[in-house]
Amino acid sequence: MQVKVNLKFSTKGQTAIKNFENDEIIEIFGRYSNTLTKKYMVSISVPTDVNQNIVEKGAITILLDNVECDVETFFRELGRDIKIPLKKRFEGKLDTIFKTEIIEQ
Repeated sequence: MQVKVNLKFSTKGQTAIKNFENDEIIEIFGRYSNTLTKKYMVSISVPTDVNQNIVEKGAITILLDNVECDVETFFRELGRDIKIPLKKRFEGKLDTIFKTEIIEQ
């Protein structure tokens, strides 16, 4: 079963991602997501074709396959991990970066 997930950035999250190019955001989410797949049983991809205007949309789309973990827990931990590279170019405190919207396919 493939699951499509939209991660909608919070106000501070949107401000933070404005400091990055689109391909940098995709690379960050891909790298940190793949690191978490060593802990969680899930296959993940960050498709470039549907993530062309992340900053303008205020959201990024992630596709999950072979989901054998709690998706909410996975994305909660991903949200904590993603703060690390975003803080490097963001002045201020980052709380919640994104809200998870799960759309099953």
